[in-house]
Amino acid sequence: SLREPLPLLSPPSAQGPLPAPRWPVECEVIKETIEHIEWVPPEPEPFCPTRGLEQALDSLGEEQGTVVYYSSPVLQGSCFTRARVGGAPGPLSSPATPLEGPQDTTLLFESRFESGNLQKAVKVGPYEYVLTLRPDLYTAKHTQWFYFRIQNTRKDPLYRFTIANMAKPKSLYGQGLQPLLYSQRDAQSRGVGWRRVGSDVSYYRGSAEEPSAFRLSWTVRFPHDGDTCFFAPCYPYTYSDLQRYLRALAADPARSQFCAVRPLCRSLAGNTVYLLTITGPGGTAGKRAVVASARAHPGESGSSWAMQGFLDFLLSTHADAQLLRRLFVFKVVPMLNPDGVVVGNSRCSLAGRDPNRAYGLARLGSFPSVQHLQAMVQRVLAEREVVLYCDFHGHSRKNNVFMYGCDTGGASAGTRLHQRVFPLMLSKNAPDKFSFPSCKFQVQKSKEGTGRVSMWRLGISHSYTLEVAFSGSTLGETSSHFTVEDLKSLGPLLCDTLLDFFDPAPAKFQRCLAEVDALLRRRTGCEPGSGGSWSDVSPSELESSTSGSDSSVSDG
Repeated sequence: SLREPLPLLSPPSAQGPLPAPRWPVECEVIKETIEHIEWVPPEPEPFCPTRGLEQALDSLGEEQGTVVYYSSPVLQGSCFTRARVGGAPGPLSSPATPLEGPQDTTLLFESRFESGNLQKAVKVGPYEYVLTLRPDLYTAKHTQWFYFRIQNTRKDPLYRFTIANMAKPKSLYGQGLQPLLYSQRDAQSRGVGWRRVGSDVSYYRGSAEEPSAFRLSWTVRFPHDGDTCFFAPCYPYTYSDLQRYLRALAADPARSQFCAVRPLCRSLAGNTVYLLTITGPGGTAGKRAVVASARAHPGESGSSWAMQGFLDFLLSTHADAQLLRRLFVFKVVPMLNPDGVVVGNSRCSLAGRDPNRAYGLARLGSFPSVQHLQAMVQRVLAEREVVLYCDFHGHSRKNNVFMYGCDTGGASAGTRLHQRVFPLMLSKNAPDKFSFPSCKFQVQKSKEGTGRVSMWRLGISHSYTLEVAFSGSTLGETSSHFTVEDLKSLGPLLCDTLLDFFDPAPAKFQRCLAEVDALLRRRTGCEPGSGGSWSDVSPSELESSTSGSDSSVSDG
């Protein structure tokens, strides 16, 4: 059934405890609640100096060290079977090697918490560790996201950490991206949260025995003795963070009057996939619709911060937000893959497959959020025009913010131009973050199962993937990492662009249309008077005439 029984799926209420996340029964989960403060660094955090792949470090291998942490779910088969609150029943194991005394400087690792990912830590020197990430559950691959806790720190030594099984041959760590560090003592005493750290950051091919594995290595000094610290590639945003946000929304009478929070469905593990309907007073008659979704890929946490900024603005008292609510009905699914987020996967759901390649597949029962999102959009299309779909993602190999659209080459020149106007407008509203030259519109065969292509084929003519770099922007005076505020600022910028794009006064739209046409003419050599037309050029040829085709670097 496409409609789940609503009494079994109540959204977070304004009072009482949050619904606890449900975990596969193979996963051990510590009882402590992990929360972090939000903080914006007072100065931009610039990219660090880079080392090329050819400058690989002479790092010790784990076979030369001592295992000091090992935690990997003992999967009872090759596929997910059942889940429960709290994960595995019974007493917890002790994956960390106990300290021998107060003089023992061995770090204590932990990752058995929401969104955590670290499978093994091997001590290969007094202050050097080789780490192994856990693949996505029920797969043997997709090692990219990491999030783990460290205790028993010393502030003076220079530590080196090397993650030995990164999956992708290219990474923004090779272009200046630094890991994030969170010091619990700094958060409690100084109000300082996540910050970029690490010198000598390197991303390089692994050993000859594992040519398909890549290594991420960095050095760092901890700020305090005896601190509790965390590492992550991007600002974590957990399923519980979303639930806390929705509970605060339900408790706010000003914002909740414009927003109905309902369950879209339940995930395979039984976690609620939430659907928000946002519009202004006076009903929905005559209004067009906008659909947005995020976090199909759990390791792309920046997309959740951008989505939160989108929701914050839409539900604000700003005059533009009020106008948007008068004009449109917004259907928003802020977290499509809660199970993957809970268990700390990089890309997959508990089906062991990528949900953003599952649209249009026959076995949709393995992807309930995809199935119900498609069904919801079809119902909305039967009632009203859906003018735009935007799926929020993160990107691990390209800087800045950019979009992927849909152009198969069979449409008219006008339609193909229109596809490119919205991203161009967004680049003008966010010139220090959004790169229009990085946008791609070719629909490759491997992307037929994505959300944006599926929604486009359902009849949403403007259907996009919004890609937010794990790193930051190269478009300002200096290249610097995105902060949480930078990520959230994308929401208002997207809303401004919606108003520009659908402005009844056509001047701005027509200027951008002419600009896109001139750009495509220059790319293809079809200048006025040349006798040629870019409209006869296929999307693949259009994009091969630009630098940086997404054929090798697309994450979405």
